[in-house]
Amino acid sequence: VQLGESGGGLVQAGGSLRLSCAASGRSFSSFSVGWFRQAPGKEREFVAAIPLSGVVTYYASSVKGRFTSSRDGAKNTVYLQMNSLKSEDTAVYLCAAARKSYGLEYRPTYDYWGQGTQVTVSS
Repeated sequence: VQLGESGGGLVQAGGSLRLSCAASGRSFSSFSVGWFRQAPGKEREFVAAIPLSGVVTYYASSVKGRFTSSRDGAKNTVYLQMNSLKSEDTAVYLCAAARKSYGLEYRPTYDYWGQGTQVTVSS
């Protein structure tokens, strides 16, 4: 499956962006989907994940209450709505797909990765 992110850009602190992750080749319904981010000089970190069941969505503590991830099965797309953005949210955001429904906060769990989209938050 190929993943492609879009929706990144430059936004002022306090603003919002919605990222999209579109899948081609296979349906997203067969995968858990996660979002990670990587800032310059830092390790890639977990942001959010929707497990295969889709019953619960998991968030990193740093984004909980500000970010929301959701699926649109008809469009085979997963979204990351980011509100109340802070300068520390600046990073390349990547989506990933996993066959598993557990361990979704860990990078090795994922089987497929997108190329990422840049999000820059100015203070």
